[in-house]
Amino acid sequence: MELSVDIEKKLRDFTLRADFAVKDEVFALLGASGCGKSMTLKCIAGIETPDKGRIVLNGRVLFDSEAGINLQPQARKAGYLFQNYALFPNMTIAENIAFVASGDNVEKERKVQANLARFKLTGLAQAYPHELSGGQQQRAAFARILAADAQLLLLDEPFSALDSYLKWQLEMELGDVLKEYDGAALLVSHDRGEVYRLADRIAVINRGQMEKVHSKHGLFQDPDTLAAALLTGCKNVSSIKRIAADRIFAEDWQMELQVAADIPAAAQFAGIRAHYIEVKTQVGENTVLVEVVSVVEDVFSYLVMVRKKDAGACPLRLELSKAEWLQLGNPKELYLHLPKERIMLLNP
Repeated sequence: MELSVDIEKKLRDFTLRADFAVKDEVFALLGASGCGKSMTLKCIAGIETPDKGRIVLNGRVLFDSEAGINLQPQARKAGYLFQNYALFPNMTIAENIAFVASGDNVEKERKVQANLARFKLTGLAQAYPHELSGGQQQRAAFARILAADAQLLLLDEPFSALDSYLKWQLEMELGDVLKEYDGAALLVSHDRGEVYRLADRIAVINRGQMEKVHSKHGLFQDPDTLAAALLTGCKNVSSIKRIAADRIFAEDWQMELQVAADIPAAAQFAGIRAHYIEVKTQVGENTVLVEVVSVVEDVFSYLVMVRKKDAGACPLRLELSKAEWLQLGNPKELYLHLPKERIMLLNP
């Protein structure tokens, strides 16, 4: 299965530009609310129409502005999983699946039974949606999508309205479904952990602009841009000045720092994740004396805000396990080490 998307659509505050290809994988669009990621899905599904561009699924043109092609949603063979699953409340699960299945009565019944079995719903065939748990409703929605011979799954923030426990249960079930699905899926989310656990590749969308596509490991290790670093959870970011080919001055932190590689010409920011910062016993390379500004107890760790002593600098966030922090004895000052290989150099 292969999907190719190259579209533009003018929105109220910016123009959405999406250009990517997906092939037999789970591909995620990660971005803040209102950045254009859900609009991208709707354009692929045919719910919205791009201003220009081209969308091709398995060699079949779904949309082409120049050729005047714009297939109806039901002709696109793209299964759209809505946040509330959108099952028909007055139909049983079997009837929900049969409603979208193509073919004569015999073929429809075959698809119904095959998908009930596939998603472990055979015993619930005559149940109504309100009688099912959240996980069972999600599986029923998937069964209905696949009975319609969907060649592509479009997952639009599938867990956003759920509490954390139910979300985790459904995410594990969705992960199992995606492993068995013989095709591609496009996942839209603002949750970095969600896309990391479910996706193979990830693209960040920032105000309608799609950034470089990464493997999930590549994005978190080397996010390239300020927007990508923030969306992947980096809490410590500073503007920088270049001092040497491999040395910067972090203006917000008031620190001179060695970095692991030559500084890209376009880099204007540096970032480091809180859990990579280390506590030392004395000054050294990338190690400075800092004062503790505040300490916040989290569920399993302490979040410690520190800043360079006597420098009027902006604070950095340090995260330590409860045992590590208590062993330090609740100090007022620390020697803080920023490993050079953990410092990310970021474009605007």
